[in-house]
Amino acid sequence: MKRLLTLLFGVFCSFQLMYSQGSPDYNGGFKANFDESGDKYLRIISWAQVQGIYNGEVPDDVSNTSFNLRRARMLMFSQINKKFMILTHFGLNSLNSATLSPVGKGEGSQLFFHGVWAQYNVSKDHVVGGGLHYYNGISRLNNQSTLNFMTLDNNRQSWSTLGLSDQFARHLGIFAKGNFGRLQYRIAINDAITNSLDTRTPENGGPAVYAGKRLLGSKEAGKAYAGYFDFNFLNQESNFLPYKNGTCLGGERIFNVGAGFFLHPAGSVIADATGNLEQQDVKIFAIDVFYDTPLGWDGSALTAYATYQSNDYGTDYLFSAYGTGSMVYSHIGYVFAGNITKTRFQPYVSFASNSYDAVNDNRNILGIGANAYLSGHNSKLTLEYKNQKFGDSEVGTLTLQAMIYL
Repeated sequence: MKRLLTLLFGVFCSFQLMYSQGSPDYNGGFKANFDESGDKYLRIISWAQVQGIYNGEVPDDVSNTSFNLRRARMLMFSQINKKFMILTHFGLNSLNSATLSPVGKGEGSQLFFHGVWAQYNVSKDHVVGGGLHYYNGISRLNNQSTLNFMTLDNNRQSWSTLGLSDQFARHLGIFAKGNFGRLQYRIAINDAITNSLDTRTPENGGPAVYAGKRLLGSKEAGKAYAGYFDFNFLNQESNFLPYKNGTCLGGERIFNVGAGFFLHPAGSVIADATGNLEQQDVKIFAIDVFYDTPLGWDGSALTAYATYQSNDYGTDYLFSAYGTGSMVYSHIGYVFAGNITKTRFQPYVSFASNSYDAVNDNRNILGIGANAYLSGHNSKLTLEYKNQKFGDSEVGTLTLQAMIYL
């Protein structure tokens, strides 16, 4: 009897690990094999995230409700043998009434490449590659997949170089990734973007501006360096693709501790009292911990994450979501027990606090929400209330998002 119970428990757990994250109907998605071994193939992934948003803090002539096509993406990767692979990722983001154009030719309506890279297997556990890639440094959230967030979206400040040194969190350069036993690594050397979001001109005696390459040239400020390292104490996470899971819904027992960096020499500049430009290095470091585990054989599960990040963009730098200072962020979620082939519910809470050298106020962001997994991550609804307070500004938004990925 004891052996029978052990066998049944093992079968149940195997079933749960197989299906708890994705749909029982998904079965690997769209993959075309061109040989019997499966070494020659084309894999296609498509997803869409559609949002309805309520914002109580708007001008009198602006509607409180709006709709947003948060993401519409297509990702493809293929190989003809195990020695090398090519990946292509394209799509658009945040298409709304303000970015729509009459005939679909405006900037907001346009598809663009989120990634195009080629990679070569040096050995079983080590890979090198190059192109427009997503092998980022700093933290798990700076390498976050958009397919399996636990929260409505990523913590915005964790995409710490988006539009400042890269194209939408993707750099153009070379990378190496792999693992030494339970220690996984990814490192990269990249060209920094020339024309970034920060288009300001440094003021005499004023704060730093992230415009080193634009103002100093590519010889002084052209390269950026990144790395992220995480030790897998329990199950070994896959690093076949760069995208980190947000929640596995108890599909794996994962406990990882990570650390990462981003370094852009002469990335920022300041102007002295007479207008002479002085270069300043951009230095970002972070440590984080991720835990995801089933809590029993009833389908319940826990996901928890926390990170501390030190941001140095230059003297008193503050621009949009970015600023010299520090950040702490954490989220935790719980999947209720239930039949893993049916709808499952996961309430969660998140909190971020960003401190800036340039001002006395912290930017504090609280998120409270819940996911309804209709078919694992492949079909889910997310409802989240987010409150952001910074100085005298306090904004609360309520968002309902529907997501499907195939």
